Amino acid sequence: MKALRWFLLAALAAAALAGCARAGKTLSVFIWSEYIDPDLVERFEKQAGLKVVIDTYENTETMMSKVASAGSQYDLVVMSDHAVRTMIKKGLLAPLDPGKIPNARNVSARFRDPAYDPGSRYSLPYQWGTMGLVYRTDKLPDFKASWATVLDPKAQPGPVVLLDSMRDLMGAALLAGGRSPNTRDPGELAEAGRRLEAARTDRLLGFYGSPDSVDKVLAGDAWVGIAYNGDALVKLDENTDFALPAEGTIVWVDAMTVPAGTKHRDSAFAFINFILDSEVGAALSNYLAYATPNQASLPLVDQEMRDDPRIYPSEAELGASAMLEDVEEATTLYDQIWTRVKAAK
Repeated sequence: MKALRWFLLAALAAAALAGCARAGKTLSVFIWSEYIDPDLVERFEKQAGLKVVIDTYENTETMMSKVASAGSQYDLVVMSDHAVRTMIKKGLLAPLDPGKIPNARNVSARFRDPAYDPGSRYSLPYQWGTMGLVYRTDKLPDFKASWATVLDPKAQPGPVVLLDSMRDLMGAALLAGGRSPNTRDPGELAEAGRRLEAARTDRLLGFYGSPDSVDKVLAGDAWVGIAYNGDALVKLDENTDFALPAEGTIVWVDAMTVPAGTKHRDSAFAFINFILDSEVGAALSNYLAYATPNQASLPLVDQEMRDDPRIYPSEAELGASAMLEDVEEATTLYDQIWTRVKAAK
């Protein structure tokens, strides 16, 4: 049903695009796949009197490349925290106008002055969550969550799938070796690359976006896969579950940003303000099963979700987890290692 609703929404948006664009009433949003409630999109369209056109991506690298080359194609982009810092440095994001986003006051204190965007000048948080392992409980009743389950060729219990995201998967490989997921040390990165290459056994089904990884496990094609927690939790059935690896994981914040080239900044600001409304923010998190960064929304989130440690893990449960950072000049080395990993036979 969710997929059908997305198809219908995309079809309607495409049909209306030409006329709306001529009238200047289109807002183009670039966002991770399966990452917004279509009902909220329709509600905003009626409230703002414009058409929202959704374009999606599956990994940060694709998003950054398209935004860098797209010019004014997108009016609003939801992106990972570490990407925000990179895009700011490249001059690709427009500063936000606080006077046009009054609901920014609803953002929880811990998200108001992030290291990736001091003072929240260019971004405001959308959702936050973790990366972990979705697995089949019928095949692995005594499952102990560890990155070794998918990365160590001697520990892979059956068919596995890896996440098609350079920084996230490199981060997992680094955590598996007791390293920082933000290291710039060539030796540590080479070690992580070797770990990922070793994971390419005949039990590896391939590299997939998070929603597809979850689907592979639910279908029984894979026994274990790497996924973001909300993508897993909205789809789990009686034979599947999600857990954080013992070695720690990546904690992320996805943020709403406005590309510097947009011609519709005010409409983008209106959309950000809409998402940060307390009731809208709660509805979004209830739909996605991700954690809200909105303090005003939290009391309105379903109690069952607020009490679920897979969505709101404690500091003890997060353990050695970390947020990804902009690794600056070391990005070239990450890219080189990632290219070798994907090309390995």
